[in-house]
Amino acid sequence: MDAVGLASFFREIAELYSAEQLTFLCIGTDRSTGDALGPLTGSRLLEYGFPNVTGTLPSPCDADNLVQRITEIPEGQIIIAVDACLGPPAALGCYFAAAQPLRPAQSVGLLLPAVGNYSLAAIVDVNSPRPYRTLQTTPLYRVILMADQIAQAAAQGFGLTD
Repeated sequence: MDAVGLASFFREIAELYSAEQLTFLCIGTDRSTGDALGPLTGSRLLEYGFPNVTGTLPSPCDADNLVQRITEIPEGQIIIAVDACLGPPAALGCYFAAAQPLRPAQSVGLLLPAVGNYSLAAIVDVNSPRPYRTLQTTPLYRVILMADQIAQAAAQGFGLTD
């Protein structure tokens, strides 16, 4: 889906749950341009007023602390997992959203637990034989734009903005 479709995705979730029932689990690190999508999105979601966000620029949720951070989410919360990913050239700048868990770090070959009741993967760059290098050299502008689009669509979907 494109950025316009994101608001519909979040509206559907908002019809079932209040913002207080949700935790956004924004996965990534600020040490890699492409992988900074999660913490950038998390920080923007807090600015819009979402009460439960795990993974921000000051406190990222990355491969090293993901399992610990998941255990800190209160039981019963509905989790929306957000992560950057690599994809085919035709999907660059698009989003995959689903009512199912997200498998973080698949594009770089890590085996981390599937997380979330809902998942949102943002295709920040194109698949390559060297995924770590691709994520490190992903244009920052694209990542910031996509993080802003996700946060704005969530805020619209939950009625936190006009």
